Amino acid sequence: MKRIIIHWTAGVYEPNTTDLEHYHYLIDGSGNIHNGKHNVEDNENCNDGNYAAHTGGGNTGSIGISMCGMYGYINHKNTGNYPLTKIQCERCFKLIAELAKKYNIAITPQTVMTHYEFGVKNPQTTSSGKIDIVYLPPYPDIEQSKVGDFIRNKARWYLDKI
Repeated sequence: MKRIIIHWTAGVYEPNTTDLEHYHYLIDGSGNIHNGKHNVEDNENCNDGNYAAHTGGGNTGSIGISMCGMYGYINHKNTGNYPLTKIQCERCFKLIAELAKKYNIAITPQTVMTHYEFGVKNPQTTSSGKIDIVYLPPYPDIEQSKVGDFIRNKARWYLDKI
């Protein structure tokens, strides 16, 4: 595996069947981790159709993590009824560190990114224009352009603890 891509489901605080099919790991609103239908290794080669389809144009070699929530998100002032929780975000950052260690993935902007960042870097893909993750409700002062860096810095902090 070569990278980790972080998402939000744009749903409620619990994963649904579609979420479980599209991500390797989901973190619910209470910070519990749910395993998706597909193993991480299913995304080593996506040519067989048996993989977690979480990032258009970027699934091969990518681990998909999603935080459950953000249904109804419009903008930073209107985050809908299911804003990401602090415990959920912190558990996500720790999971990134655990997976980075397990799969020997360096925590860099090229290897750990939000779905939004992937779309910006790959505008020819269907991931272009995706807004997950452009805002972290528990950390409202983090600017959209800095969300990925914030996540990577938190993941590096957790990596140093394990």
